[in-house]
Amino acid sequence: MNNLLQATWVEFLKARRSRMPLLTALGFAMVPLGGGFFMIVLKDPEMARRVGLISDKARLTMGAADWPTFLRFLTLAVGAGGIVLFGLIASWVFGREYSDRTIKDLLALPTSRSTIVLAKCIVIAMWSASVTLVICLVTLFVGTVLGLPAVPSQVFWQSGMMITIAAALTITLVTPFAFAASAWRGFLPPIGVMILALGLAQLTNAAGWGEYFPWSVPALFVQGEKLGMVSYILVILTGIVGIIGTFAWWERADQSQ
Repeated sequence: MNNLLQATWVEFLKARRSRMPLLTALGFAMVPLGGGFFMIVLKDPEMARRVGLISDKARLTMGAADWPTFLRFLTLAVGAGGIVLFGLIASWVFGREYSDRTIKDLLALPTSRSTIVLAKCIVIAMWSASVTLVICLVTLFVGTVLGLPAVPSQVFWQSGMMITIAAALTITLVTPFAFAASAWRGFLPPIGVMILALGLAQLTNAAGWGEYFPWSVPALFVQGEKLGMVSYILVILTGIVGIIGTFAWWERADQSQ
């Protein structure tokens, strides 16, 4: 347990001393800021056109300038865009050891490889959850500043639950990217795998089979699609396969090459 805590703390320090936490937070913060922009436009589309915020050809179909529309915008962003952000986090946490050529120094520490992998997974989950929490707080702040009409607390509760579930599903699906970063020794290959997964998600959705493709499930969930238990099982199995593969690779692969 002490080794795990120490390894987790080391991974946390690596992340804190880099620019990645700030960049990921700023990147995801664009979601509520972008949503706030649309709320301003929806409040008075004609004024927005007069001052040049939108062109005369713009067609606004998002809804009204209210909390349900704003929160739905955030929920859709987490479900659809979370794969990209959380995937980048996982790719960096595992891939940087190879890109920075620190893998040999890491393995020289008196800590088992499985403990190192588990510590990295914990940091990925905590990092992703923290970024999600930050954008939720920014969303509440932006909506309050804009003076959106008051709604029952149940609206916030339901949106919060959807965001939490969508984030959990998405975090589960990044473990294969961690494996790709380990197997191909860097953070660029898993980004390619992530792009492939997103492309296949679009294709399966278009073909009507999205509920059976794990990386389509979070987006379908936040869109309100009725998914069967098999969809969630596939997500869990994908996460398990990814984590087992990552553990196995670190335990058996020759990291000195």
